[in-house]
Amino acid sequence: MDKVLLLHSSTDGQTVKILNRIKDELSELYHCDVMDANTVPDIDFNAYSKVMIGASIRYGHLNKKLYQFIEKYAEALKNINAAFFCVNLTARKPGKDTPETSKYVQTFIQKSPWTPEVMDVFAGALYYPRYRWFDRVMIQFIMRMTGGETDPTKEIEYTNWDRVGAFAHRFRTL
Repeated sequence: MDKVLLLHSSTDGQTVKILNRIKDELSELYHCDVMDANTVPDIDFNAYSKVMIGASIRYGHLNKKLYQFIEKYAEALKNINAAFFCVNLTARKPGKDTPETSKYVQTFIQKSPWTPEVMDVFAGALYYPRYRWFDRVMIQFIMRMTGGETDPTKEIEYTNWDRVGAFAHRFRTL
């Protein structure tokens, strides 16, 4: 059974949840290793037939450690079947939910030395009761500016799971 490496750069866990759903979709065909790209030790990419990276946006940016990881492994990533997805709350809005229309994915493509073969963007989730005070206030401010939910008692998952499944299928066909 081929091995697949599934990497995440997650802040509040929705990216990990999405990656685990993808793992479930792939598990009949592949052995899947799931790792945190922000803390993973050295990786032997020769042990894997494919790689997927999922990353979340916090306050308008991907984690700097993700970019460091990609710079470190750029050549290996260029030489393996690979996919990337971005998770953010802006993608809850039609017209901002594709790699071509997501400013975050476009910024990633400009800043990264690696351009994945397959990409997508998924809406994340709001978990107000789980956030620290500062994060809750900042996210409420951003959501107020963008016409989103601001009730601090709400937990809302915006992720389109059918779309995640379709992305897993596209990854299988790489």
